[in-house]
Amino acid sequence: MTDEALWALGRGTGITALLMLTVSLVLGIAGRSGRSVFGLPRFGVVAIHQFASLSATLLIALHVTTLVIDPYAQLDLVDVVVPFGGGYEWFWVGLGTLTLDMTIVVIVTSLLRHRLGHRVFRGVHWISYAMWPVALAHGLGSGSDTGDAWMIVLVAITILAVLVALTLRLRADFTEFHRTREVSLR
Repeated sequence: MTDEALWALGRGTGITALLMLTVSLVLGIAGRSGRSVFGLPRFGVVAIHQFASLSATLLIALHVTTLVIDPYAQLDLVDVVVPFGGGYEWFWVGLGTLTLDMTIVVIVTSLLRHRLGHRVFRGVHWISYAMWPVALAHGLGSGSDTGDAWMIVLVAITILAVLVALTLRLRADFTEFHRTREVSLR
């Protein structure tokens, strides 16, 4: 019974972490406009983005910890620390390890943001754009719920949300200062 509970907790925290990563990414993209999003002022968007990022981080930590102590998952520290170094589902689990590593880099640079400077922080923060699809691929490849209808709908919604945010972000009139941007694009 405990094994089943650990497995369910591991799956649930992984899925919820993906949802929180999606919220964080969408709000991170939308928050770059300098205007309100969903009726929230910019500071509200930033606060929810930070909350979603922190929640995703904590859920990833719980996901990894749960699956390491779960005897069914058969993960060891090599699987958690070294991408593509484990034996079980080495590629898909390796993508999860890569996501964990990228998460750590983004967290450390976020904590050191004021010491590193805005340009370095922002450059490293671009890893977040790669982190989400890698996490998504990890979940699709190693997740035991991948073929279930509810999971397919959930994944489709997350993909759609990110694609809509990116489409809006790439529009020339995205920022409130779009006239300046149009001039610089010519």
